[in-house]
Amino acid sequence: MNMVKSEYHGTVALMNLTRGTTNALNTPFIIELSETLDMIAKDPNVNGIVISSSNEKFFCIGYDLKELHSLSRQEFTEFYHVFNQFCVDLITVPKPTIAAITGHAIAGGCALTLCCDYRFIAEGHKLMGFNVLRLGIPVPYLVGWLLHHIVGARAARNIADSGQFFTPQQLLDTGLVDSVLPLETVISKSLEKVQTLGDLPHRAFTITKCNRNEAFKKEILTQLEEKNQEFIDCWFSEETQTLLKNAAEKF
Repeated sequence: MNMVKSEYHGTVALMNLTRGTTNALNTPFIIELSETLDMIAKDPNVNGIVISSSNEKFFCIGYDLKELHSLSRQEFTEFYHVFNQFCVDLITVPKPTIAAITGHAIAGGCALTLCCDYRFIAEGHKLMGFNVLRLGIPVPYLVGWLLHHIVGARAARNIADSGQFFTPQQLLDTGLVDSVLPLETVISKSLEKVQTLGDLPHRAFTITKCNRNEAFKKEILTQLEEKNQEFIDCWFSEETQTLLKNAAEKF
């Protein structure tokens, strides 16, 4: 597989996405991400996690539409389940996390960044956003909740409904990212920040993060299966399948 490359910088683990240039998400890729995260989360010598990309063009383009569009309902349901489970695991991992965004983070790729505690993005032409409504795909329930939680109801509505991609300064202004940095310093500053957080008393940090995610557990996890089924039903609707077919041909 080797679609995720792990590096260790002191007590910080750096997870680099290495699935080609776009890091498009499919089932094997997410399974490898999940296994890597689980291994790092259980490592007592790791106090924090940075997730980044091996290239400067894309952090992650989102779902691999060309591959996913051809899946059966059962196969796509498996993909969507492992995607959501990885998001849940990343949100709740009891260690500080940062997305070091060196390239575009689109749709599902943007969702992955929202699952981290902090988001540092490179300055310049690096875009983030959700274009899924244009493809007939609803914003996933978990992602919509994260948007609302991070930037507030009004900004979350505008980001989801517009289908636009936003520049680093726009992202900073809305609160979707925490810092805009020169490209060459994004990863080093992310490692430095996570190291600082990881040096805090572990039990105190873990309780604080757990408390911060309490609403997520109560509001999201209890309804996630039902909401996921709605998403899958929409994915396989005639209208969405037509839009996805056209998009997959250009992917």
